[in-house]
Amino acid sequence: MSQANGSRVGIYPGTFDPITRGHTDIIRRGAKLVDRLIIGVTTNPSKDPMFSPEERLAMVEREVSEMGLENVEVVGFNALLIKFAKAMSATVLIRGLRAVADFEYEYQMAGMNQQLDSQIETVFLMADVSLQPIASKLVKEIALFGGEIENFVSSAVRADVLVRVEKLGRRGDL
Repeated sequence: MSQANGSRVGIYPGTFDPITRGHTDIIRRGAKLVDRLIIGVTTNPSKDPMFSPEERLAMVEREVSEMGLENVEVVGFNALLIKFAKAMSATVLIRGLRAVADFEYEYQMAGMNQQLDSQIETVFLMADVSLQPIASKLVKEIALFGGEIENFVSSAVRADVLVRVEKLGRRGDL
């Protein structure tokens, strides 16, 4: 694999709506595998985001800053992942896996990405066992129905989500 400026650049892409403890686990571990890790905050037309791209970017930047990882940066993008990876001189895509359903989707995406650029490798990291059930979609759903999300996100992200839930209106009151 070619390396930019003698260093291995990796990208961990996602919508991060919101960023969870599972995401930060993958960021922390992925940062050990590359010299420079870019967290690519993107849009996904098939998802209904709770937060705008700018809000998600700021949220991820704040969480990454709290982690104190010197080799990690956050970049927003709205393009084909492989094009973004090339623009960032990345040779590694880091993807987190929670369950078999994740693997099936990620396996297909890795194959498509390899067809688009065989020089960029995909590396799968299993989420920590205690974090495997966490999904942004479920965090939002729990919060919207008045459930507690403190075990799934940082206290700052929890506050962001609760402010947004207040604006959207809680659902499912008995």
